[in-house]
Order: sequence, then structure tokens, then C-alpha cells
Amino acid sequence: MVVLTGGSSGIGLGSALQFALDGWRVGLIARNRSGLEAAASLIAARVPGAIVAVEPADVTDAAGLAAAARALVAALGPLDAWVNAAGNGVYGHFASVPEAEFRRVTEVTYLGTVNGCRVALSHMTPRDQGVIVNVCSAVVFHGVPLMSSYSGAKAAVRAFAQSLTLELALVRSAVRISTLFPPAINTPFFDHAVSHMGFPARPVPPVYRTGVAARGVVLCASGQGERRLTGVVFAYSLIARLSPGLAGYLVSKSDFASELPRDGDARDAVAPCLFDSHDARAAIDGPFMDRARGWSVQLWLIGLWRLVAAGISPARRGAPSPPAPVPEASCPARAGSAPQARTASDSDR
Repeated sequence: MVVLTGGSSGIGLGSALQFALDGWRVGLIARNRSGLEAAASLIAARVPGAIVAVEPADVTDAAGLAAAARALVAALGPLDAWVNAAGNGVYGHFASVPEAEFRRVTEVTYLGTVNGCRVALSHMTPRDQGVIVNVCSAVVFHGVPLMSSYSGAKAAVRAFAQSLTLELALVRSAVRISTLFPPAINTPFFDHAVSHMGFPARPVPPVYRTGVAARGVVLCASGQGERRLTGVVFAYSLIARLSPGLAGYLVSKSDFASELPRDGDARDAVAPCLFDSHDARAAIDGPFMDRARGWSVQLWLIGLWRLVAAGISPARRGAPSPPAPVPEASCPARAGSAPQARTASDSDR
């Protein structure tokens, strides 16, 4: 079973859909129940028979988050994976961003991840198994202008995850930490962000569709360590490592703000929700679909390699064929408009 925070939209919802397609039981956490129920309905419509449960909670409320996790475990079974996908943002020059807004971004994006890890570990450590996936960002390799709160929070997420990974290794824990660094993703994040620039926020090109990030999240759930998603992020991280000055120059010349005042779709979709949740339809992608890439050569190569490895490994190692699935007890969904329950097998996690 997998639990995802930020599960009512964007990367959280896109990843939940991908997990459901792969046969996982899915638990969704976000602030607004109606948004969560809409997300569960979306998954049910696209994955007939999916097992989905929802529990509202704010990731900045540690006690509330822990209670939501307990409810999801009671509904769906033991926790195998936890995805910290909740995050928010404020755009504008640092001096123009109110202290309360800067703090809120830090509390949700960084401390929300810390709270998520604490809750996940409370379930995984006794069983000595499981993986925590932290959805980070390419901005950790070099901060970007007009996003100082978000850049700082994501950098903190990376350092925290590195520290936690070493702590788990010290006690020989089998629990794994995996951190994903996606490029700019076309999600409703930009609709929900507060802007002090006089025009809506938009992603820094090149932009990718949410499905690319979702496949990266699912990939992280089967491994550990840090993963740079797409060749763009790999190149950016390499440039930032070799020449931080060059990386800063390239970011400053990206001209990502020039088109904003003329982007009518982005203006119409703006619905900031930094402090308060609002009733909204479950949306995986944002308003920039016409300029978003739906493919990644890196993910294609990984998929190809896995197919090749799956085909040659048994022959080379003399490994037996995998056993047939063993039926387990069914597990009901717990969403107000959630999908029908189905019988689970050992492919359900």
C-alpha cells in the first residue's frame, strides 16, 4: 500500500494514478475532503476496480497527519511506500514576499516532508521495510530567482533526506529513502501559487507533463538514493556542480517571466490556496499543455533496460520463474465517492 500527500492534484494525484495502474492500494492525503473525493473518483474512472482511500489532513499538523495515516493503514493494510508530494510556492522578489507567506511555504514544503517522514517511519520501522519517496526539485542544484522560499525549502528537503538516509544505515534499517529531482512540471502548482509579480506564475522551460514525474515517482518507489529525472535535470545538476556561476547565468537568462502577462489561460486558472484549501476539481496537469513534453528519453531507456534485464536474468542466473499470485483478502475503499473494492492479490501493495 502507498500513501501520497498532496494527493488531490498535480504530481501527487498523477503518481497515485500510476500506482493504481500498477496494482497498488492507494491512500490519498490533502487538506480538502471534496478535492480528495474527486481525486478518488478520477482514479476509479481510469482504473476500474482500484482500491483507494482518502483522509484529509494538513501536512503541517503532525498529529493530524499521523491520525490520517493510521486511518489509511486500517483501511488499506500495511504501509509499503509513502510519497511526500505536498508543496506550495510564492513568486516574487524576496523583499516583496511577506514573512508569513515565506514561512508558510517553508512549513508545507520542508516541514511537511519532515512530518511525512516521521509518520511513515513510525509504521515502517517496526516492520523494517518500506520506502519513502520525497518529491524534490531541480532548484536544489541552483536556486532560481523569484522563488527564494521554494528554492530554500527544497534544498532543505534534500539535505534532510541525505541525513536521514545515513541515520537509517547506521542502525542497519531496511527502510529506504528515495529523492526525486524533476524538471519543471505542468501541474496546478502554478495556479495555486501566490504571485507578487503582477502576473501569474509559470514553469521554467523546458516543461514536462505530470505523467513524466509520476513515472519517476513510481520508479523511485522501487529503489533508493537520489534520482535526477530527465536529461535536462542531469545536465543542469552537472553544470551547477562544475560551474555554479554558469548555472546562475543560464537561469537568469531563461526569460521565464516574459510571456506571463500575455498568457490568458494561466491568468484564468489562478486560484491561490497558500493558507486555505478550496473546493476544486481534481487536476493532474496545469494550463501549459501546449508547451509541455509528454516524454523522457531517460525514462524510455530505463524501461527498455528493465525489459532486457527481465528477459536475460533468469537465463543467466538460473533463477526460477516467479510464483503465481496468491489471493488475499479484499480491502474496501474508504472514500465518499471512492471506487468499488476489488479482490487484492500479491501484486497489490
